[in-house]
Amino acid sequence: MSSLTLEMPAPRLAWPAWREHGFAIGVAIALHAGLAYVLLHLAHQAPLPTPLATVLTTELISLPAPVVQPPAPVVAEPAVAPPAEAPVEAPAPEQADLAFNRAEQAREEQALRLQRERQQRRAEAQRQERLAREEAARQAQLEAQQLAEARRLEAERVAAANAAAAAARAEAQAASRQYLPIAKQAPDYPAKALERKIEGECTVAYTVNAAGRVEDPQVVGNCHPFFVKPSLAAARTFRYQPRVVNGQAVAVANVKNTFSYRIE
Repeated sequence: MSSLTLEMPAPRLAWPAWREHGFAIGVAIALHAGLAYVLLHLAHQAPLPTPLATVLTTELISLPAPVVQPPAPVVAEPAVAPPAEAPVEAPAPEQADLAFNRAEQAREEQALRLQRERQQRRAEAQRQERLAREEAARQAQLEAQQLAEARRLEAERVAAANAAAAAARAEAQAASRQYLPIAKQAPDYPAKALERKIEGECTVAYTVNAAGRVEDPQVVGNCHPFFVKPSLAAARTFRYQPRVVNGQAVAVANVKNTFSYRIE
């Protein structure tokens, strides 16, 4: 919506009309006075006509002096303001201010939007950096835990292996002590085998009871008949240190002993 604003001239001080047009009045009075003087001068200086020879009766008529009428006062014409030029189509001040305010508001909104975007990017970068540091710290902690767990497992494995080896050594030593006979007598070489120069081996399996004595000897595997009886008789004479478990002596089954028969 457009509006038209008329610019009114600034009010001037009210002066009397004769003061405002005094110069023009004075000029007019001077012109009239000069005109009257010229007329009077011409009237008195005009040449009289040549008198005729005849006598004429004249009557002197005195003309009254012309009355000089005061000049009519000059009526000052009202000042006519020059015609106002057609206003140039220009944006109304309100429209211009509104457009300027809108442009300023748009620039401010754009600046705020750019500032928010920069702040968001900065915050996102800081968050990503923080997450990366946390992830690196978590990975380092996880690797440290895994390394510590691996070291612990390795230490446990080594300890278990050492313990198993020590137990195996102890068991082997105990078994060797248990199976080392206290008294062990070699069998007699059979006369028939000696005459026939027969050699061989004979394995006997038996149980060592809690007292360390041999029970239920049996020949296992291939054994020449000549070597069976002397091998069983010799096994019955063996004496062992009994096996002790938790402080108590126990029997050990399937103990084997191989007898070798050789002619020297």
